[in-house]
Amino acid sequence: MSQGSASFSFARPERLIHELGAEFTGEGTHFGVFSENAEAIELCLFSEDGREEISRMELPSREGSIFSGYVPGIRPGQLYGFRAHGPYDPGQGHRFNPNKLLLDPYAREVSGALKWDDALWGYDLPSGDDTTFDERDSAPFMVKSVVQDPDFDWEGDKSIARPWTETVIYEAHVRGLTMLHPDVPEALRGTYEGMASEPIIAHLRKLGVSAIELLPCQFFLDDRMLLDKGLSNYWGYQSLGFFAPEPRFLRGGEMAPRAIRQFKDMVKRFHKAGIEVIMDVVYNHTAEGSEKGPTLCFRGLDNASYYLLSPENPRHSFDHTGTGNTLSVAHPMVMRMVLDSLRYWVQVMHVDGFRFDLASTLGREEQGFDREGGFFDAIRQDPILASVKLIAEPWDVGMGGYQVGGFPHPFREWNDKFRDDVRSFWRGDEGQVGEICQRLIGSPVQFNHSDRGATTSVNFLAAHDGFTLMDTVSYNERHNEANGEGGADGHDNNISDNMGAEGPTDDAGIVAARARRRRAMVATLLVSQGVPMILSGDEIGNSQQGNNNVYCQDNATGWVDWVNRDDAFLDFCSRMIALRHQFPVLSQENFLMGETGDNERVEIAWFQPDGRPMDEELWSQPGLRVLGMLVDYSTREVFLDGGRPLFAVLNAGDGLEFTLPEGHWTRIVDTAREDPFTEEAIAGEAAAISPASLCLFRPL
Repeated sequence: MSQGSASFSFARPERLIHELGAEFTGEGTHFGVFSENAEAIELCLFSEDGREEISRMELPSREGSIFSGYVPGIRPGQLYGFRAHGPYDPGQGHRFNPNKLLLDPYAREVSGALKWDDALWGYDLPSGDDTTFDERDSAPFMVKSVVQDPDFDWEGDKSIARPWTETVIYEAHVRGLTMLHPDVPEALRGTYEGMASEPIIAHLRKLGVSAIELLPCQFFLDDRMLLDKGLSNYWGYQSLGFFAPEPRFLRGGEMAPRAIRQFKDMVKRFHKAGIEVIMDVVYNHTAEGSEKGPTLCFRGLDNASYYLLSPENPRHSFDHTGTGNTLSVAHPMVMRMVLDSLRYWVQVMHVDGFRFDLASTLGREEQGFDREGGFFDAIRQDPILASVKLIAEPWDVGMGGYQVGGFPHPFREWNDKFRDDVRSFWRGDEGQVGEICQRLIGSPVQFNHSDRGATTSVNFLAAHDGFTLMDTVSYNERHNEANGEGGADGHDNNISDNMGAEGPTDDAGIVAARARRRRAMVATLLVSQGVPMILSGDEIGNSQQGNNNVYCQDNATGWVDWVNRDDAFLDFCSRMIALRHQFPVLSQENFLMGETGDNERVEIAWFQPDGRPMDEELWSQPGLRVLGMLVDYSTREVFLDGGRPLFAVLNAGDGLEFTLPEGHWTRIVDTAREDPFTEEAIAGEAAAISPASLCLFRPL
């Protein structure tokens, strides 16, 4: 490979530049990269097709462990990478190898596709000995960083900043949502453009969701192991570039120009439709894996700074994530990178919020998880990040990693207890009345502390990881054989029920029973305090054929099936979301209380079928499968619709008569009926409640 064949040299910039990454100034580009332990770092420039290294220059300035230099004449579109010189001493955690081309951690765009080759490893891979040193050049197989011009006409676009009480989230995958949609133009399927195409936006508006939560869109890799099996990293939880849009979602593929523009166009179109964009981000680990993994970016730049290493033997990675490594977010420069990345996506790309994968890892300090740790403090002090939507997946696989309820404001949290208890209740499991009560009012045991609000809990019935809603009522066992792990991967506690047949069936009774249970479960989600989240495809009856871990299934198994969609269920979901918006009493900011002491006004009350309040004996009765809930406004809420209460009956058992609270009531929802929204004035004190149904009543 030629070096220095093009005429480039460093010069003194006209102004002081503190940016990391590549910043185009209008006349040239400033490059900056952090490494605490490197001895020297070289900037490598490449030809337009990325095949030829046309110049290699050592960054001339080092201050505060930031290596930098300004090169006149370098314009947007220039491909580049870094090579880092320093000790190769795995026993001390150092793995510098200048033969390995490294991605810029701050690269705004990535060009090309990584080609797996043994040369990408810093050691002799065939030997398996990671203390050896490999001298092959990895550049021919490595993706390249791209200098970017951030100029873009947003046409006045601004953040929507919708209140949490009005938020309904839709979790979706760029390819999964669009690949099989018959009305999305074929050329746009699987792309950012297809994601924000008119058919998708029309569907989301009809459904009534207010925010789309995108599975990872930051640059990620396909694991070599998966490719060898003919599979791929479909979900994208193997990030390598925290600033660059994933190129496989570009119209035109990995070599498509203007990746930033395509992503920005998507965000702008969603905003015009009134839909917020939330990104699923992975800052807990990277695609480089354990110490046995390749040298692609962070490992080669400064393994000992970017990653947590074993304190007993720094040769080995410290793994809280189950992926081989853990990003050392507590390191000040690594934390800066994460915060810079978040601010970049907010300020430059206009996203509205983030869902943090395995977020407990981000709060780990020397003594374990700390809700007052440096990362959370930095977020809360940041005027940009503290004002966007922040959602934690509140667990990781390390000791003490399950932290549901343990995150500070302003974080909201995925609440897997809601998923599990709603599934258990509607399956008819014993002793679930007390648990479903907690989920209906926002899980106060977990979240009602430290001045947190009732919107802290993000409630869901299904998410990308696990059974879809349809599969929850169609399969007793997971069917993951296609993943190549003998069917042993994925959760084994799905709290599912096939209701009489494993998988698809022509039995009309089973089909009807499954539809009824799904309606009851969705209704439960949408009458519960907290923030509801819907998995894409659940609203149209999408199945993954019993595979509850489609992380590697970039095919019809993992994609949403639009051809066989259930339009009747879509209509039900749409009308339930509309009803939730119609009655703000169902989505309040404050946790509800029993007797308030203010004229003994009751904000929330629970009833048994004969109309009497629930008592301790009934709460603990294993066979009880029915519950009445009277929900009124918090005394601190604004009475947006006159302050009128609603009454709900959840019945996972047999049909019965339920005595309603004093007054005159109209049934507005009955999930057991052919038309669940036919209104019915209740004559007398009691209402007939069908088996396996949720009914909702409003005062006359």
